[in-house]
Amino acid sequence: MLKRGFDIVMATAGLLVLWPVLLAVAVWVKLDSPGPVFFRQQRVGRHGVLFRIHKFRTMAIDAPSRGPQITVGADPRITRAGHFLRRTKLDELAQLFDVLAGTMSLVGPRPEVPRYVALYPAALRDKILSVRPGVTDLASIEYRHESALLARAVDPERTYVEEVMPAKLALAARYVDEMSLRNDLRLIGSTLSSLRAADERTARPGTGAAMNNTHWMGMREDPATTPIPGAEYDGFANYVTELPRIGSTEVWPG
Repeated sequence: MLKRGFDIVMATAGLLVLWPVLLAVAVWVKLDSPGPVFFRQQRVGRHGVLFRIHKFRTMAIDAPSRGPQITVGADPRITRAGHFLRRTKLDELAQLFDVLAGTMSLVGPRPEVPRYVALYPAALRDKILSVRPGVTDLASIEYRHESALLARAVDPERTYVEEVMPAKLALAARYVDEMSLRNDLRLIGSTLSSLRAADERTARPGTGAAMNNTHWMGMREDPATTPIPGAEYDGFANYVTELPRIGSTEVWPG
C-alpha cells in the first residue's frame, strides 16, 4: 500500500512538472515521421496479467515488417527523434501514465513480452511477476547500452536469451527479495545519475551508478558470479559466468 501510494504521488507530480516536456516530445515525434505519437505493446504484468505498455514512438511505423523484434545497435528503423529519445530515455516518460493506471510501478523488474516470459524458469517467473513491473530497475541501469552488446553478437536474439536475460532475471529476483521504499528511492536516484552521465558512459559502458550501488540492496559487488535461482531449468546456464558490461535495449520497437 505504501509503495502504491508513493507511485501515485510521484507519477502525478512528475506529469504535472514534466507536461511541457511531454508535449514537446509528442509534437516532435508526430512531425518527425508518419505514425502515432505513442508506441504500445503487450507486456506481462503483475501475476501474469497482460497490459499495454506506453512509450513515445521511436521507430518507423512499418518497423515490424522490416526487421527482428530486438533492436540492435544503430537500427535503421529508428527515427531521427527516436535516436535522441532512446539515448536520453525520454521515450519512457509515457510510462508515468501506466504507473497511474496501476499496471506499472516507478521501480520494479522491467516488463517483458509474453514470448520471453514463457522462457522464464517457473520459480523465477512466480517471484518476478509477484510485483508490478517498473519504469526502472537495477538491470535497466546496468544494461543501459545493451543494444551495443547485441550489435556485436553473431546471433543477437540468442545472446539476449542465453546471456543477457538470465543476468537481468537474477537482478530482478534480488530486487524482489530486498524490495523497500528506501531502495526504490535509491534506484530512482541512480537512474537519474546514470542519465546525467550518459555521454561519458557511452564511451565506457557498464561502469556507472548501478554497480556502484549494488551493496545497498544486499547484492554482491560483482553479480557476474551470482547464482540464478531456478537456473537448473532448460534454456538457462547454471550461473551467469560472464555478465556483459553494457547496458539496455527494449525488446521491440519502442
